[in-house]
Amino acid sequence: MKKIAVMGIVALVAASSWAVPGTIKPKNGEAQKGDIKWNSRSKTYSIEIKRGQGTASAEHKFDDVESMDILKPANFDKLVEMVEKGQGASAEKGLADIVKNYKMLVWDRPAASALITVYVQTKRAQKAYELGQSLIAEDKTAAYKGAMAPSYWQALLDLNKKLPLENCLKLAVTQGDRVSSAEATLMRGDIIMHDGAASPEACRKALKDSYLRVALMYNDTPCIAQRCKAMSKCAEAFEKLGDAEKAQRMRADAAKLAN
Repeated sequence: MKKIAVMGIVALVAASSWAVPGTIKPKNGEAQKGDIKWNSRSKTYSIEIKRGQGTASAEHKFDDVESMDILKPANFDKLVEMVEKGQGASAEKGLADIVKNYKMLVWDRPAASALITVYVQTKRAQKAYELGQSLIAEDKTAAYKGAMAPSYWQALLDLNKKLPLENCLKLAVTQGDRVSSAEATLMRGDIIMHDGAASPEACRKALKDSYLRVALMYNDTPCIAQRCKAMSKCAEAFEKLGDAEKAQRMRADAAKLAN
């Protein structure tokens, strides 16, 4: 009996994330502030709310939650900056801890995106893929929408998983938001460059069908980061084509837009 009880406790811990402070807004009801926890088994959020000297609790199904506001992990920005500076090995453990402790609590996807980038950069695409799959198992939209999706797509491309990648890109356009659509269009350019070994023909096609399209047509404010990324990719393609002037112009436009 003791062994069964211990196993039950372990299973419960594995199925639930840590409780973190935040605010949850149900689709039908007032926002609630307290300590929020995700339960994988029941696909529900539970929240402990302080009231006077005591506490009250509530539970919300995943599909019944409109939004959540969770305080950013204290070390998140520093870890992402380390990845951007090529110091991913030093950031790996911290990012993995955030993915684990903030499961389905807003910050797991951005942390997973950075961690997948580290795995891809260090030729561990299979591990990147497995990490992405673990988040998708909790929420299928993670495959085509949100912070993790573009990094996950890169892992799929590196593993030559073309059919799953194509499915993700179609969902990003048909069921995602404007940012997802922009990212999907950029990835199509990356696929062209990958399959064409960055040949002059591939560069011209990627520019026409992807990078320039995002740079010029996605003028929405939420897509500024995607436009900057597109301009940088345009610059790289123009350089490969020997057009240094256009490459310089694109980089200047990207810097201006970012500021």
